[in-house]
Amino acid sequence: MAFLKPSSRAAARASGVVASFLHVDAAVDAIRALRAKGYRDLVVYTPAPNHEIEEALEHKVSPVRLLTLIGGLTGCTAGFAMTIWMSYDWPLVVGGKAIASIPPYVVIGFELTILMGALSTVAAVALFSVLMGKRGTPYDPRFSDDAIGIFVPTASDQLGPIEQLLRSAGAVEVRHETA
Repeated sequence: MAFLKPSSRAAARASGVVASFLHVDAAVDAIRALRAKGYRDLVVYTPAPNHEIEEALEHKVSPVRLLTLIGGLTGCTAGFAMTIWMSYDWPLVVGGKAIASIPPYVVIGFELTILMGALSTVAAVALFSVLMGKRGTPYDPRFSDDAIGIFVPTASDQLGPIEQLLRSAGAVEVRHETA
């Protein structure tokens, strides 16, 4: 499975600042302060999902849902087109009924909608996660236990102001990560 190997870009680690927080409010304040300063590509680790952090990050909507919709509509169209084409190509006239009767074809249209929607979702997830690759971000096992981690990818000349901002927001630990 050579196509699933991470690219060289994905293998490289990003450099920046990692901060640990013990309280959600402090982490949310730090995220809002960083976003106000123009930092958008933040990586946040939390031990459990937190809606306040999600709102502070203001993530864009995933493009996977659009590709799922396109796949589903393609499947529905293909299902109806295939059954109608087959009916006219090999007609079975029974009791004077119409050759292309839509109600029985709903089942095939529905099945192909689900099939193509699911396949396009799997393909989109593979495209946007595995194949696009992201630079590795630093991780601390405490981020899965009791701490909240924020990684700010940045150049080495901006480390000082970011470190001060994170400490003033209530970071317990701030460390530099280099590529």
